Amino acid sequence: MSDPRTLSPEILLHIAQTLNVPMRGLVAVIELLDEGGTVPFIARYRKEATGNLDEVQIRDIEEKLAYFRDLVARRETILASIAEQGKLTDELKIRIQATLDKSELEDLYLPYRPKRRTKATIAREKGLEPLASYIWAQQTAELPLEALAASMVDAEKGVATVEEALEGARHIVAETISEEADLRKALRHLVFEEGVVISRKMTDAVDEQEKFKMYYDYREPVKTIPSHRMLAIRRGENENILYFLIELEAARALGVLQSHILRQQGDWTPQLVLAIEDAWQRLLNSSIQGEVRFELKKRSDTEAIQVFRDNLHPLLLAPPAGPISVLGIDPGLRTGCKIAIVDETGKFLAQDVIYPHTSKNGVEGATRTLEALLRQHNVRAIAIGNGTASRETDAFVRDFLREKKIDSIFPVTVSESGASVYSASDVARQEFPDLDLTVRGAISIARRLQDPLSELVKVDPKSIGVGQYQHDVDQRQLQQSLESVIESCVNRVGVDLNTSSWTLLRYVAGISERTALNIVSYRNEHGRFHSRTQLKEVTGIGPKTFEQAAGFLRIRDGENPLDVTAVHPESYPVVEQIAASMQTSVQALIKSPQLLEKVDRSQLSAGTYTLNDILEELRKPGRDPRDTFVVPSFHEGVREIADVQPGMVLEGVVTNVTKFGAFVDIGVHQDGLVHISELSQKFIKDPSEAVKAGQIVKVKVLSADAKNKRIALSIKALQEPALRPQPRPRPAQMAPASMSDKLAQLSTKWKVR
Repeated sequence: MSDPRTLSPEILLHIAQTLNVPMRGLVAVIELLDEGGTVPFIARYRKEATGNLDEVQIRDIEEKLAYFRDLVARRETILASIAEQGKLTDELKIRIQATLDKSELEDLYLPYRPKRRTKATIAREKGLEPLASYIWAQQTAELPLEALAASMVDAEKGVATVEEALEGARHIVAETISEEADLRKALRHLVFEEGVVISRKMTDAVDEQEKFKMYYDYREPVKTIPSHRMLAIRRGENENILYFLIELEAARALGVLQSHILRQQGDWTPQLVLAIEDAWQRLLNSSIQGEVRFELKKRSDTEAIQVFRDNLHPLLLAPPAGPISVLGIDPGLRTGCKIAIVDETGKFLAQDVIYPHTSKNGVEGATRTLEALLRQHNVRAIAIGNGTASRETDAFVRDFLREKKIDSIFPVTVSESGASVYSASDVARQEFPDLDLTVRGAISIARRLQDPLSELVKVDPKSIGVGQYQHDVDQRQLQQSLESVIESCVNRVGVDLNTSSWTLLRYVAGISERTALNIVSYRNEHGRFHSRTQLKEVTGIGPKTFEQAAGFLRIRDGENPLDVTAVHPESYPVVEQIAASMQTSVQALIKSPQLLEKVDRSQLSAGTYTLNDILEELRKPGRDPRDTFVVPSFHEGVREIADVQPGMVLEGVVTNVTKFGAFVDIGVHQDGLVHISELSQKFIKDPSEAVKAGQIVKVKVLSADAKNKRIALSIKALQEPALRPQPRPRPAQMAPASMSDKLAQLSTKWKVR
C-alpha cells in the first residue's frame, strides 16, 4: 500500500492548476508543512522557497493537501476491498486511480460496497440474473425474451409467472442502473443545473415570530440559491417549522437516463424502459436528492464560514487605543452600571457600581463616585459597553465630563459582544477568581478599548456576534477556520512576550496551549524575558518551536534591539552585516533608518524577498500594522429607535457584514441594515467590497420601524453618483468618411519609417 502522505504527480499538477500556483512553490509548501512548519511562519519567513506565496494561498494548499491525502487513503481501502472480493479488473483499477473527486470515488465503489438485502438481491437468489443480463445487454440472442423469461418460472424458487420473472429481472437492472458511476454523475449535474429548492410550512407548525414567513411557500433554483437563504430554510426544518425538498421534472431525469442507456430497439426495450423508471423513482431520486442536499449544505456552510472569517479579521485587527488607563462601564438600568478600572498594561485596579438612571439622587451619587475614581487612577478614557442603557450611560458620562470641564478624557462606546461569555468562562475565573461576573465583564470592556485583539482571543469567536447562522454550520469546520483567522491576525501584529496572557500566546505560530502556559509560568518564576534566545529555557520549546515562534514574539527594551522587530533571529547576522557595511551598530541603524537607503544589496547573504522584509522592518521597527485609533461619535439626540427619523444622517460602526448587506450600530440598541443595493453607487457583487466590520461610516436613514425594531439605512445616498460612461456613437451617427480620408488613415497607420 502506498504512503497517503505522498501524492502522485497528477494530483500535484491538479492542485497547482486549480489554485493557480507554481509547481515549485506548491512542492516547497508541502515539504515545509510536512516538516512541521506553520502557515504564518512559511508565509513570512520562507518566501524564497515558496516564491512569495501569501497566507491565503498556503492555507488553500494545506486544505487541498488534506483533501487529497484523505482521498488517496480512501482509494487504497476501496481497491483492497474490491480486490478481496476478486472483482478488481485492470479497467476498474485505472478508473479508481484516475478519479480526483471523493463523490466519484464512492460512486465507483457503490456496486462493490457490502449492502443490505434488496429486491435485486432476492431476484438474484431466485436465479433471475441471466434474464436481467439479457435486458441490460440489449443484444439479440437465440432465445427471445418471452421464452427466456418463461424458462425462469420456478414455483419452488418463488417465481410463479412470467411477469414475476420479468419484474425480478427489472429489479436487478434498476439496481445496476442506480450503481452506474457515470449515470449518477450526470444526474447530480442535472439536479444542480435544473433542480429547484422548494420549502413549505409544516402542517400545524407554530412560528410565533414568523421568522420563516418568507419560506412558507418558497422556490429557488439549486444553482443560484445563496448561502443565507439555504441556511435559513435548513434552520426552519430543524425547528420543525418548514420542510424542503429538491424538485426536478421526472421527464428530464428519465430523458438523461434513457439517452445514456438505450442503444437500440428490441424485445427488451419495454422492460428496460420500465427498469429505468423504477431506478429513478425507487432508488436514484431519493439518493441523488440526498447527495445534492448534502452538497448544498457544504456549499452554504463554506460561504457562511467565509462571511464569518471576513468579519472576524477586521474586528480582530481593529485599531487599539493603546497603553492608556481605562475606566470600563458595563451599563445597566435597575441593577446599576458596573465599573472596572485597568492601568495602561491592562492590570485591574479598582471596581465600583453607580446608579445614574434610577433617580436624581442616583445621578448625584454616581457623579461623586466617578469623579473620585478618575482623580485617583489617572484615567485617560472611559469605555462604555453597547448593551442595555448604553446610550443613557454615554449621555451621563458626556454630561459629567462637560460639566466638570474635563477634556483630557474621552468616552467611547465599545462592542460588548461575547463579554458575558468571557466573564463566565474558565479563562476569566483563572484571571479573576475573586471577582463577580459583572466586574469581569467591565474589565473586558475596558481592555477591548486598549487592545481589541488581546481581549477578543479570550472569547469563543462564535460569541463575538459577527457570524451568519454560525450555529447551523459544520462546527468542526467553523472552529478550524476561525482559529486560522485568529492565528493569522495574532502573528501579523506580533505578541509582547513579557505582558501577553497565555490566551494570546497560544495563537503564536508553533506554540500550543500547554507551551503558552509554560511561558507564563517561567515569566512568573524568573521575571521578564530579556532576549528571544531565553525562550529556549522554557519547558516544551525546542529548536523547531523556537524557529516557528521567535519572529512573532516581541521584547521591548531587551538586550538585543532586534528582539522588538519582526526580523527573525536566523536573520540577525544579515542585519549585523548591513550595520558593518555602514560602519555603525545595529542599534544606531535602527535609530537612523535613513542609512538603509545606502545599502549595497549585492554584498548581502540573503534572498530578495527576505532582504526586502528585513529592510522594511528596520525602517519602522516594531510597528503595529493596525490602523490609527479613531473615536466614533453617535448623535447625542438619538438614543432610542423612536428618535430615529427618515432623512437623518448619522455616524455609526459596522458590526456585521452578510451576503445581503451590512448591519450598522447607530447607538440605539438595534443595528440598522444597509442592504447591498444601498451600499455603493457602483455595482458590487458582495457587501465586503464596500465595507468591513468595525469600520466607521456615515449613513442616511431610509426608514425606522420601532414596533418591529427594523431600521433601513443607506450609504449610497450620501455618495456622489457614479459617472456613467458616455455611449459610443453608432456608425450611423458618424459622418461618412471620404475615400481620400480612408486612404490617408491607412497611410498613416502603415507608414514606412
